[in-house]
This record gives sequence, C-alpha cells and structure tokens, in this order.
Amino acid sequence: MKQLFDLENWSRKDHFNFFNHFEEPFFGVVVDIDCTMAYDKCKKEGIGFFLYYLHQALTATNAIENFRLRIEDDQIYSYDAVHASAVINRPDGTFGFSYIDYAPGFEAFQAGAKKEIERVQNTTGLVLAGSGANVIHISAMPWLKFTSLSHARSFSFKDSCPKISFGKMTVVDGKKTMPVSIHVNHALMDGYHVNLFVEKFQELMNAQ
Repeated sequence: MKQLFDLENWSRKDHFNFFNHFEEPFFGVVVDIDCTMAYDKCKKEGIGFFLYYLHQALTATNAIENFRLRIEDDQIYSYDAVHASAVINRPDGTFGFSYIDYAPGFEAFQAGAKKEIERVQNTTGLVLAGSGANVIHISAMPWLKFTSLSHARSFSFKDSCPKISFGKMTVVDGKKTMPVSIHVNHALMDGYHVNLFVEKFQELMNAQ
C-alpha cells in the first residue's frame, strides 16, 4: 500500500524541486559495517549470512520513511513497506533478478527468500522481476572489498529506488568488516538520512 506524500508542507520541498530536475539525481557513499557479532551469530545458529544481513538492511530501510518514498509522475508516494529486488548469483557466474518480500520476523523472511533464490538459480538468462517501485535494489559482490562503486543507469528511466550493494567481508585483528555501498535519490533524501540508515543497520547487526 502507498499514500500520497504531502510535498507542499515538507521541509525538503525546495530540495525535492531542485534535485528532481537533475539528469542524475543519485548520490552514493561507501561505508564499512562491523559484522563481527552478526557473522558469529550466524555461524553459531547455522543461519545464512547473506539472508541475515539482507533482512537487517531491509529492517533498517523500512524504519526510515525517506527510504520508503518514491517519485511517480512527479508526485511523491510513501509506501507502507519496501521489499528487496535482489541480484542472485548463479553457480555458472551469471546472475538473475529476484523479488523477495520483507517480513519483520527473520524466520518468515528466510523461508520466502530461500524459495525465491532457488527459483532464480534454476533459471537462465535475464528476466526482470517486475517488482515495481516498492523495492530496494540489492546486489552482493562477496569477492570484492570495494571502496567506491557506481551503477549502470538508464537516464531515460525515472528511477527513485535506493540501491544497496554489499562487498567482501574481511578480518583484521579479529574484527570482521564489510563494505556497503548506498546510492539514493537526492530529491528524496540527504546525507543525514543515509546516516540514519547506517546507524540503524549497524545497531541491528550488533543485536544478539
């Protein structure tokens, strides 16, 4: 479900009108997330690390309204919940697009996600998920510890979905960290809101 957002009374109205006319309104940052506690929890409980951190990331985005805002026909809509349009890697080195529903509880989320991942891994080619606007575009590159990242973009397609990419986890002096790239539409949020996501995500990754 979505509701029309009250742009006229928004404190960022001028910011929206300014950045919404850019050919490239997205900006991005890369941060290191401490995943020591989260990874150890997954190993101890036999939980898949990818699905665990994906769920925590979706929980964080759903907690921040700016990550649930979308631009449609030059109007802003606020979605009640956003889900994952995640790139799923296949054993043959290709990938496919998926649509994974968010659920507040991890067990329910994991059950649905595993079914969707299995479906995608048993397909070939590149079929669009057809998920609509109420998603976060997710990708994981567990082979690379990156410090910056850019995305392929079709500027003729009006896009306002946040894009989050996860890199390779590395260990230094017992501390496990993972680079996370966050690209968002500047018409809908600023660095302040990205920081809210990073703080919430780190808090959830530290939860036991």
